[in-house]
Amino acid sequence: MSMFQIFNVAGSAVSAQAQRLNVVSSNLANADTVAGPDRSAYKARHVVFTTEPMGDVGAAGVTVSNVVEDNTPGRMVHDPGHPQADAQGYVTFSNVNPIEEMVNMISASRSYQNNIEVMNTAKSLLMKTLQLGQG
Repeated sequence: MSMFQIFNVAGSAVSAQAQRLNVVSSNLANADTVAGPDRSAYKARHVVFTTEPMGDVGAAGVTVSNVVEDNTPGRMVHDPGHPQADAQGYVTFSNVNPIEEMVNMISASRSYQNNIEVMNTAKSLLMKTLQLGQG
């Protein structure tokens, strides 16, 4: 794998993790939403990654192939006085689990940071190689 190919592989991972962070932030923003007039609450979304060949034999990057909805049922809370309560007095909240989303956010941001560090290290190695040619 060439040194320049490292930037393609790490760059694809950075882009994929940025998309993952956007999905996580959307989930967290809607964690406490309730079902609207159509009786369907916000459903958590998850990013699906796939590997992508990146030129050289054995070099593979990552891409987001899909963003899927989590179909687990939302949280039901008995609150007959709530304006969105159904006939039995239950309010349907989104199925977002804020703790899982925070763990997902930490994982995505660490992966993002690691891939930035890979690119910085590759850049540093290329710069040192150029300096060797000057001396």
